[in-house]
Amino acid sequence: MFDFDRLRSGLLPLVLAPLMISAATLGSAAQGTGDSAEPSAGAAAPAAAAPGQKKLETVRIGYLRTYERTLALSVLDIPPEDIGLAGANVAIKDNDTTGSFMGQKFLLDVVTLKPGEDVGPAVEKMLADGDHYIVTDLSAADTLKAADLAKAKNAIILNAGAEDDRLRNDDCRYNMFHTAPSRSMLTDGLAQYLMWKQWRNWALVEGEHENDKLFAEALKRSATKFGGKIVAEKVFEDAGGARATDSGQAQVQRQIPVFLQDLPDHDVLLVADESEVFGTYIPWRNWIPRPVAGTAGLVPGSWHPASEQWGGAQIQNRFEDASGRRMESKDMQAWTAVRIIGEAASRTQSTDPEKIDAFIRGDDFTVAAFKGQRLTFRDWDWQLRQPVLLGTEDSVVTSSPQEGFLHQVSELDTLGYDRPESTCKFDN
Repeated sequence: MFDFDRLRSGLLPLVLAPLMISAATLGSAAQGTGDSAEPSAGAAAPAAAAPGQKKLETVRIGYLRTYERTLALSVLDIPPEDIGLAGANVAIKDNDTTGSFMGQKFLLDVVTLKPGEDVGPAVEKMLADGDHYIVTDLSAADTLKAADLAKAKNAIILNAGAEDDRLRNDDCRYNMFHTAPSRSMLTDGLAQYLMWKQWRNWALVEGEHENDKLFAEALKRSATKFGGKIVAEKVFEDAGGARATDSGQAQVQRQIPVFLQDLPDHDVLLVADESEVFGTYIPWRNWIPRPVAGTAGLVPGSWHPASEQWGGAQIQNRFEDASGRRMESKDMQAWTAVRIIGEAASRTQSTDPEKIDAFIRGDDFTVAAFKGQRLTFRDWDWQLRQPVLLGTEDSVVTSSPQEGFLHQVSELDTLGYDRPESTCKFDN
């Protein structure tokens, strides 16, 4: 009897080889065509090479994060357990799809810590295991510690979580790149839209925790930068207590308007509440009927679960198939960080860290991320230039930079700290 299984296993690779070469050629040609050139999903490259194929070379990527399930004012806002990590996993598959044609395979080495745990041992183990690239979703202090430890091995940190502006200014590092937007980029994107709408007078309500204050400071900086006016400020004190009780809605409905009633007339009420203490309570409960923006209402981010423009439906579908949910900003930031390494390995046709590092730092590096244009790094602070999406819980309202906000180099540099404003000084 004829052995069809043996025939398939012996001849199929030979039959498919020209098709694979053709696909690889088309993929390379597509690199300059924009977001539609994103890699399509596929199975990860096999661990062992088939007869006649080059042995796969592995690129190890660390993924270090902190996660602990925390409460939010709305249960819909509790970060999923795989937040960020899900995006990195999809990116690994995308890297493997392209890398399989070039003899490259990508391995993700994941470590999850609880907030407050020392990141030092995890970083040192990743470096010892050969993780030259470490994607992080950590606090600003832990991100900085990871970068300083990685410097000893000439390794690179890709910050996919911390939005603190200080990491792009006085605390910048030559080996620390940022796919997470800074707070100033987010607030500049919001401010541009409010100015485009000619809503120039803003009241500001901020929380009393450190990150709330940082977001509020970024909002005030954006107001000064673009000509908005903060007509009044209030601080909402965190009194603690249960966030969900039988009488909670009735209390909020009475208390929030009273808290806001002494604000002068304003066009928009800005909220700075990264700590999830009061922000969700503000829309539809303010004393003066005005739109709400900031960390509640109209919220700026690097991505939005409803975004499907510029080929975004592709990544949303792949992501949903892999994780069972829509893509959040941190997922996109982690996806982009891992794809940056895959893109550089593909473009250099190498897994040599020195070649990949040089290409990422070079003028020719770009990465597509379903945002309407190729993204590049700012060479003065290694922040990834990217649009800011402004959205409600259900939809994307707009994308900044807004029309009319011009720049001599890139309109994306109207978001965040431009070169003349930056205080970053790299110590190579």
